[in-house]
Amino acid sequence: MCQTSRYINLFTDFGFKKIFADPDNTDLLKSLLNDILQFEDKRKIKNIIFKNGELLPDAPEDRKAIIDLLCEDEIGNQFIVELQKVSQEHFQSRALYYTSFPIQQQGIKGGWNFELAPVYFIGLLNFEIDRFKDRPEYLHHGKITDIYTQEVMYDKLNMIYLEIPKLKKKKEELSSHLEWWMYVFQNLHNMTDIPQEIENDIIKNTFNKAEFASMPKGEQEKYHKNLKVYRDLLNSVDFAYKEGREEGREEEKLEIAKSLIIQGIDTQTISIATGLSLDEIDGLR
Repeated sequence: MCQTSRYINLFTDFGFKKIFADPDNTDLLKSLLNDILQFEDKRKIKNIIFKNGELLPDAPEDRKAIIDLLCEDEIGNQFIVELQKVSQEHFQSRALYYTSFPIQQQGIKGGWNFELAPVYFIGLLNFEIDRFKDRPEYLHHGKITDIYTQEVMYDKLNMIYLEIPKLKKKKEELSSHLEWWMYVFQNLHNMTDIPQEIENDIIKNTFNKAEFASMPKGEQEKYHKNLKVYRDLLNSVDFAYKEGREEGREEEKLEIAKSLIIQGIDTQTISIATGLSLDEIDGLR
């Protein structure tokens, strides 16, 4: 096992959850969410409670959802936080599907008046959304609005996307706390020291928790395995993209999927790389 970077990569599942999914230390997650949500000071998240990220449907035959982070604040607002490493077909539809679970789970049997707590889907994206590619904004916050007046009709369903690669600034050019978070996501695994600018900032704790050498050996091994999966995912998506451009045929997708199965790539990764459904890939297996 050879580790050349001082800090782990936050775009791996291990790295993301190592920093943001610690129930005993939620300060980093609260800082990130408050920067993204841009609440007024009196509304900022003060406490976070983690919930089970495996969401089950009412009927056993229906599809379940596995969410990176599902949490709730001190007044009952629901937050789905998803790290999306590569572009995926129908990503926004999948995000909307995920929000349906915490909405349904608020239902109370008996004399319920259908009052719902707000639900926020927060996608931390390592890619740019096609429809927003020509726009400079990296943060998008959607609610149900009236298409004629542009007024918000319903504010309890919130779809929020942060396009992290859109930040093209150097360290000296960063102009907000959120941009510092984005910069750390992009560059932590290539950095050797904590920048002076955040020596007294909460973000500094990210570096302390992400130092590879300070982790127990078992965690180091888990990280290396997860880093390999992440790199395989990027390579698989790049390969599939090139193949798709050259051929664009369904048969090619199937051949690519078969090749990835032989290489031992997991079903979810193959689905992302080829656009095939999970059922189609399971059928190939």
